[in-house]
Amino acid sequence: MAIYLIIGASSGIGKKLADQLAEAGHTIFGTFCKNEIHSDNLNIRFYPLNVLDETLVFDFLPETLSGVIYCPGSINLRTFERIKPADFMTDFQLQVIGAIKTIQAVVPKLKSSENASIVLFSTVAVQLGLPFHSQVSVSKGAIEGLTKSLAAEFAPKIRINCIAPSLTDTPLAASLVNSDQKREANAQRHPLKRIGTTEDIANMAEFLLSEKASWITGQIMHVDGGMSAVKI
Repeated sequence: MAIYLIIGASSGIGKKLADQLAEAGHTIFGTFCKNEIHSDNLNIRFYPLNVLDETLVFDFLPETLSGVIYCPGSINLRTFERIKPADFMTDFQLQVIGAIKTIQAVVPKLKSSENASIVLFSTVAVQLGLPFHSQVSVSKGAIEGLTKSLAAEFAPKIRINCIAPSLTDTPLAASLVNSDQKREANAQRHPLKRIGTTEDIANMAEFLLSEKASWITGQIMHVDGGMSAVKI
């Protein structure tokens, strides 16, 4: 069985993935920032961690780590003129610098594993181009570049891939799906006529972590209901 670190495991996709991996028998070290969480599954252990801290300490981890998944993100949709440069920097610190500090801290533990894997998260908006998405797309575009660069640098020892979802029903996206009208309107924008679920995204992450994906690295996986590829 594998040992995984999930940054941001207290809600949304991170929580769903932690539950799925633990149910499969893997050991999960999950972190939370504000919302402390406990699990009845003995395979999941939660620890407080603020990725905005200058130095991240992972003294609770074992010497060998099978994979790390970095889930923290934000969805700030505003017109470009209303976004201050500091707002871009705040998102960049959370979504990019936090991921960089995490990876740098655990690389030695990943190199000790036989099938190490890193999973990061982007958004469909980076490839597709959507209005009011400049703030999130700047950070997530950097994540896609980081994915490809590290996939080359870490090969063949560590695989790294990125998932780019479209709108997914998570607490982070609550304001976009908080009425039947909004939910239906957003569903109709996708060729598959529904918004994503945490299970949709967690299933892809679980696959990318597994040995079934042992010949996959440096990829941006679009799990987006067909939005980035199909027009109907």
